[in-house]
Amino acid sequence: MSALVKHSEERLLKVLLAPVISEKATMVAEKNEQVVFLVTPDATKPEIKAAVELLFKVQVESVQVANRQGKQKRTGRFTGRRNHTKRAFVCLKPGQEINFTEGA
Repeated sequence: MSALVKHSEERLLKVLLAPVISEKATMVAEKNEQVVFLVTPDATKPEIKAAVELLFKVQVESVQVANRQGKQKRTGRFTGRRNHTKRAFVCLKPGQEINFTEGA
């Protein structure tokens, strides 16, 4: 609970943007018992850990983050770029589980 004291609850509620549902995320979830989240670009590992524990009432073992560069896209003669994103790979302690399909 010491992690919750360091970070304000309001900030923790804004850190996680969405779960990532993809083939790779599903494969990682089954193989390594990890869950993948899209997080704010300025989020830190301790904040992500505290946010997951607060929102889903699970115990987190570790957090890895990956910064993804936005793809270059072109429309006619104009080029642009999608936004950069940050993903968090959250490893849960044995026996813990987050199920996103409940209530859907």
